[in-house]
Amino acid sequence: MDGERRPKILAVVNQKGGVGKTTTAVNLAAGLALAERPTLLVDLDPQGNATTGLGIQKAGLHPTIYHVLLGAVAADKAIRATVVDGLKVLPSDIDLVGAEIELVGVMAREHQLRASLESVVKAYDYVLIDCPPSLGLLTINALAAANRVLVPLQCEFYALEGLTHLLKTVKLVRERLNPGLRVEGIVLTMFDGRTSVALQIRDEVNQYFPGQVFETVIPRNVRLTEAPSYGKPVMLHDLKSSGAIAYLELTREVLNHE
Repeated sequence: MDGERRPKILAVVNQKGGVGKTTTAVNLAAGLALAERPTLLVDLDPQGNATTGLGIQKAGLHPTIYHVLLGAVAADKAIRATVVDGLKVLPSDIDLVGAEIELVGVMAREHQLRASLESVVKAYDYVLIDCPPSLGLLTINALAAANRVLVPLQCEFYALEGLTHLLKTVKLVRERLNPGLRVEGIVLTMFDGRTSVALQIRDEVNQYFPGQVFETVIPRNVRLTEAPSYGKPVMLHDLKSSGAIAYLELTREVLNHE
């Protein structure tokens, strides 16, 4: 990935499901595109929620990231436009479940995603990879392809335990596969300031990981949960909602990290 233009490639990772990972990937990608930064969202989750959340129907979807990963199709043939100008998506569907098994016998299997994306990433300022809720081979591929890790973290009791495990994995990947990998930041999601647990977790995360936590906190918000059913990021669903405002603030922080 040499050349004059080096995109920021962000792996959006948390091995725990239901923490706002896909919501963060979709809405941050949309925010970056709305800020006139050409952005590619790679849906690396077999559930394909980022794909449908951007208005793409999964029925009969072909080709997808599955075909790209296994070398059957070039990445540019699978990339699609979305409802947001400047935001493209490399879609996913349930076929991707098979990729983890099929990649096991492949040489340099941890670098398949990096190699697959090499020909297209230079066209973008940002590439976001929405990872599956596990630390399996697909997520390792994302970490090997990325130069930054963004961790959505729900403010709940077991959050810190999972975060410590995830950051150990990031450290291992940096040592063995991708020395350029860095943590972009931890973003607190589904935050409800009325609960003492949420406030306690926020304080602990800031205490244990000083300087690594985004100032923007993503609140629990009905509009955020509604938007995917309309196939839209929250900014296109309700720009004035607290969820949309929070993700635009997060976008601004990410842009300022340049």
